[in-house]
Amino acid sequence: MRKLLAEFFGTYWLVFGGCGSAIFAAGFPDYGIGFAGVSLAFGLTVLTMAYAVGHISGGHFNPAVSFGLWAGGRFSAKELVPYIIAQCVGAIAAAGTLFTIASGRTSFIIDDAKAANGFAANGFAALSPGGYSMQSAFLAEFILTMFFLLVILGATDKFANGKFAGVAIGLALTLIHLISIPITNTSVNPARSLSQALFVGTEHISQLWLFWLAPILGAIVAGLIYKNLLQDNSEA
Repeated sequence: MRKLLAEFFGTYWLVFGGCGSAIFAAGFPDYGIGFAGVSLAFGLTVLTMAYAVGHISGGHFNPAVSFGLWAGGRFSAKELVPYIIAQCVGAIAAAGTLFTIASGRTSFIIDDAKAANGFAANGFAALSPGGYSMQSAFLAEFILTMFFLLVILGATDKFANGKFAGVAIGLALTLIHLISIPITNTSVNPARSLSQALFVGTEHISQLWLFWLAPILGAIVAGLIYKNLLQDNSEA
């Protein structure tokens, strides 16, 4: 239960901090933090929670990360479903909190066709911030999640300096957002995509399959690559 609570709070903070920065601060007139600020906010949420609760649960905060660590031989299959449920519940709770706060502004309206700007939802084609196609979105989410897992697996390897793992992982997520916010509004995290889509509407929900499939496949490929090609299996 301690592990599941850690995953709940970690994922809650990721969605609340990352998506919250996009909803409230990114487009604030004259003083908005923009893409760079949102990217940094997502990285900081993972970095801070990695040190706060990572020692309890491993600090996944993302179903794709759980799948990638499983594929890499670092995580038990029997814990996958409980972890993913905790992550999704945490993400949805955070999205609900964001919606409640945002609703306190009289001009706040969620427009399903423009939700990438209005509620930090993910999307492709007409729902992509930059109008990128489904194929572009799938490739971006696959590649970026794959490299995110390679960073995670490498930074947490028994031969790595574990004290700085949280920094490397947080900066990796920052870089990922700097690249892909214009493409999909950046997911690489199925729980984060699910939570925002549920509050936005049917069009984003219909595109959720991509933001589950591409990150999970990318994570699994990374786990297999690291386990079979990069990992040093000699004794520490």
